[in-house]
Amino acid sequence: MIESINLEIDNFLSLIPNISREQTEAIKTKYSSNVTDDLSKGHITTNACMIAASILKTNPKELATKLEQQLTLLNKYEKVESAGPGFINITLKRSDFFSAVHSANRNPENFGTSEKNKGKSIQIEFVSANPTGPLHVGHGRGAAYGDALSRILKSSGYKVEKEYYINDAGRQIDILTASVFIRIYQKEFEDFFPKNAYKGSYISEIGDAFASKNNYLEIDASSYINDLPDDEEKEIDEIILRIQKSHGELWSSIKDFALEEVLDSIRKDLKLFNVSFDHWFYESTLGSVSDEASQISSAIDKLKTKQLAYEENGALWLNTNSTGDDKNRVLIRDDGRATYFASDIAYHKDKIDRGFDKLINVWGADHHGYIKRIEASMEGLGFDKERLNVQLVQFANLFKDGKKVKMSTRSGEFFSLGDLINEIGTDAARFYYLSKQADQHLDFDINLAKSDSKENIFYYIQYAHARIFSLQKKYLEDHSEEPSEAESVVSGSYASCDKLIHEINKYPEMVLRASTSLQPHIIIFYLRDFAQVFHSFYNDNHVFKESDENIESIIYTLNAAKKVISNGLGLLGIKPMDKM
Repeated sequence: MIESINLEIDNFLSLIPNISREQTEAIKTKYSSNVTDDLSKGHITTNACMIAASILKTNPKELATKLEQQLTLLNKYEKVESAGPGFINITLKRSDFFSAVHSANRNPENFGTSEKNKGKSIQIEFVSANPTGPLHVGHGRGAAYGDALSRILKSSGYKVEKEYYINDAGRQIDILTASVFIRIYQKEFEDFFPKNAYKGSYISEIGDAFASKNNYLEIDASSYINDLPDDEEKEIDEIILRIQKSHGELWSSIKDFALEEVLDSIRKDLKLFNVSFDHWFYESTLGSVSDEASQISSAIDKLKTKQLAYEENGALWLNTNSTGDDKNRVLIRDDGRATYFASDIAYHKDKIDRGFDKLINVWGADHHGYIKRIEASMEGLGFDKERLNVQLVQFANLFKDGKKVKMSTRSGEFFSLGDLINEIGTDAARFYYLSKQADQHLDFDINLAKSDSKENIFYYIQYAHARIFSLQKKYLEDHSEEPSEAESVVSGSYASCDKLIHEINKYPEMVLRASTSLQPHIIIFYLRDFAQVFHSFYNDNHVFKESDENIESIIYTLNAAKKVISNGLGLLGIKPMDKM
C-alpha cells in the first residue's frame, strides 16, 4: 500500500508549477512514507510535503493542504489529513489495513521479503579470527552480526556470499606451531615454556593428537632455549627460527596439523552457533612477494604503476596520507618480508576482481584506524572505495554471577564460544549479541539470558510465540483446520486486534530498514514492541469467550502475528519456540 501512496505523491509532485526535473528527483529520494508509530495518527504517514517545501523554498502546510485534497478526491482512503508542520496522515480502508494479515497467512515464508535489491551482489567477510585457538565469546558478536546481516540482506533481494578469511601465513601461526612443538616435547623442555606462546589446554590436546599419529623424533631441547633474548617477542621469534632451521620438515607437518585442528574446532563451534560460510579463503593462496606471479606481487606492481608505492630506507611504502591516514604504511619490510597490510591489499583486490557490487567487512572496533589504509589501497588499485563498507563491532563483555569472564586466547584462560553455547544455548546467545547496535558497547549478562522473566527480552518474545501456538492448538481441538478468513475484523465490528494488525503492517518496513542501515538490532527492537502489543492483547481479551465469528477472526490474525515473530527471529538465525 505504501508503494501505491508514493506513486500518488510522485504524481502530485510532477504537477507542482515550475518544478524542475532535478528538484523532483531530489524530493523523491529524500521523502519517506511509513506506517505510523500508533493508530492515533492513522495508518500511514508521509513527510513528502516537508521535504518538498525545503527544496522548493515554499510553505509546507500549503503543500500539505493541496496534497490532502488531491488524495481525498481519489476516494481510495478512509481519511486523509494534514498534521503538524506538513505531515500527511492517511487512514486506510479496512480491507487495505488488513491486507498485510492476508499476505502473512497466504504466503507466510515470504512475508517481509522484497526484491528491492534484486540483481545486486554483496560479499560479507566476518569473524576471520586468527586460527590460533578456539573462538572465544568476544568473537561471537561478530559471528552473530555477520550471519544475521547476510540473512536480512538476502531478504531484500541481494545475492549474498559469506566468507571467512583465514590468516594462515603470518607470525601468529608460527607462534601456534612453536607452542604445539614444545608441548609435544615437553619432557625434553622440562619446565620451560615461552612467555609469549599460546598456553591453553587445547595446545596440549593438539600436541597429543599429533604425537599419536606420528613417529616420535629425538630432539635436543637445550639447543632451542639456551641464550635466548630477554624480550618476550624476540624470545619466541628466536625459538621459531631455531626450530625451523633444525627440523624444517617436522615444523611444516606440525604447522599444517595444528592449523587444521584449530580450524576444525572453529568450524564446529560456528556450526553449533548456526553460522555457515560459502567460502573459506586462505591467506596463503595469495602467494609471496618473492613470487612475481603471486597476487601480492600483482597488487603491489599495480600500486607502483600508479606511483603510490615508493621505496624508502630499504622498505616499500604505500602513500595513504592522501585518504586521511595519519602516516604512510609499510608494504614490504627492509628485510624483504611482506606486511599483513600487503596481504590484505591483495585479498581485497581478489574480492573486487570476483565482481561483487558491494563488499562488507565486519571488523573488531580496534581495527578502526585500518579503514583509511584499505580505502587508500583500493583507490590506488583503481576501484571505488564506496563499494567497501566496513562495519565495526565492539567486543562484548561477558558477565556471570556478577563477575566479568576472561577472553584471552594467549593466556589460555578464557570463556570460549562453545562454553557460552553450552551455558545458555545458541538462540539466546545470538539474541543477546544482536540486542544492541553492533558498534556500541555490550555487557552480556549470562544470568539474565537464562532467566524466565519479562526483563529477559529473549524469553518475552519467545513466550509470545509460544502463547499463540497454544491458542492455535486449542482452536484446532474443536476445528478441523485453521480459519481462512477474519470477517469481523475486516468489517470493523471487532477492533480489539487493530493494534496488533498495525504492528504486523510495520514488519516489512522494519526488515527493509534493517537491511538498508545494516543494523539487525532493529529487528529485535521491533519484536520486543510487537511482543508487548501481543501480551497486552492476550491479557485484556479472553479469546475463547468471544463469539465464534470473533474467535475465527482472532485466530486468523494471530496466525499472521505468529509468522511475524517466526520470520523475524529467523532473520536473526534464531528458532522460534512453541513451548516454554
